[in-house]
Amino acid sequence: MSKRAVLEVIALDAEDAVAAQAGGADRLELVTDMAADGLTPSARTVAAIRAAVDIDARVMLRLADGFAAGDVERLARVAGELREAGADQFVLGFLDPHGGVDLAAVERVAGVLDGCRWTFHRAIDRAADRDALRKQLADLPGLDTYLTAGAAGGVDEGLGVLRTEARRRGEPGYGQQLLVGGGLRLDHVPALLAAGIDAFHIGGAARPEGWAGPVSAEAVARWRRAIDG
Repeated sequence: MSKRAVLEVIALDAEDAVAAQAGGADRLELVTDMAADGLTPSARTVAAIRAAVDIDARVMLRLADGFAAGDVERLARVAGELREAGADQFVLGFLDPHGGVDLAAVERVAGVLDGCRWTFHRAIDRAADRDALRKQLADLPGLDTYLTAGAAGGVDEGLGVLRTEARRRGEPGYGQQLLVGGGLRLDHVPALLAAGIDAFHIGGAARPEGWAGPVSAEAVARWRRAIDG
């Protein structure tokens, strides 16, 4: 099994997915509506992407901008529909009004996933207490990754936190992989690799024309080379 670092790319449609795979992505994050920072795509889009590529894909479970769960039962229904469309990995994360993890919502949705692997997304960067959140979620089935910049303001602000959390990997609450994204640039990669971080997430960096344009296989390939180097 390959030990290379993971490169995850945001895909909005099958065209993006094909380009990301061609550029060397290991995994996709499937979303829609980046104006709202990435919401749940349709089951039709998920099915089309699964038919177009054979790399892993994690589907966002988020129905509105922000980090409140909203209608949890609707989220649970949507998760079930996406599983029927072929989704087998997911992304989610909900906070309460005080910045704590909304454990009831996370547990309800994770229960529908029934052991599927999933990422807790950048809600952790808005949490009042990152350490407490991690420990509360430590034993939830399927949770294997945290998508984080280390801080709400992005990787520049969060580098110290990312290094610290990487050193704690394996401690209670720190068994999950750190997937770094959010203001991530190519010049961050050497320091993150040196800290032992082995997973990277890009969105706009894969799109030379911005979010109105498609993923560029060559842009993804530049990240692949930097991460492998």
